[in-house]
Amino acid sequence: MRQNTRAPRGLDPEKIVTSALAVADAEGLDAVTIRRLAQEHQVTPMALYRHFTDKDDLLNALADRLLADVVLPEPDERPWHEQMRSVLTAFLDALRPHPSVARLTLPRILTSTPGLVLAERCLALLREGGFDVPQAAEVGRQSICALVALVTAEPRVDPQPDQESPEEAIAARRAAIAGLPARRYPNVVAAADTLAYCADPAHYYRVGLDLAVAAMRGISPTAAV
Repeated sequence: MRQNTRAPRGLDPEKIVTSALAVADAEGLDAVTIRRLAQEHQVTPMALYRHFTDKDDLLNALADRLLADVVLPEPDERPWHEQMRSVLTAFLDALRPHPSVARLTLPRILTSTPGLVLAERCLALLREGGFDVPQAAEVGRQSICALVALVTAEPRVDPQPDQESPEEAIAARRAAIAGLPARRYPNVVAAADTLAYCADPAHYYRVGLDLAVAAMRGISPTAAV
């Protein structure tokens, strides 16, 4: 009984978040429960409720951890769009290892300190690019949403129960796309290798960043007419 009463006092909420993040990465958000984490830390669920009011509170803490991991570069003398690319790269670097949690960051950007720091930096750069306040807010919001979607939609392959390996899953997906009617979908069939699997994540994210930054520059009020 003494051990059970002492354990909660020493329970570190940051360690709980770290454990929850590991569970989410391995098994998805549905596997993150107060009971599961209590078992991992060998305490009762009530011990976790001293730090988190409910699962939603815990999930908010996961999102805040990802946002806190964004290492923003210091402002410099480069053009605004080059600095924006560096900021967005830092955002992606924090999210990429945690695709199951990435979407949780969106509602926390304007309700957590690290999220607000990121938002302020992005808006400042967009204002420097010639956008007025409403334009900067909309462009910034949609750009961040697009990058979160880039992470959550990265083509990954999870083997099905009747498949023994990721390689089999990739081959099955490739065969399904390549087997489509070529006369009706010639370009889809030709792109079967790329569409079936993301063989080069670095290239995948580089293209995503190129599109985001190019779109910002293209609609900037200061763009050459």
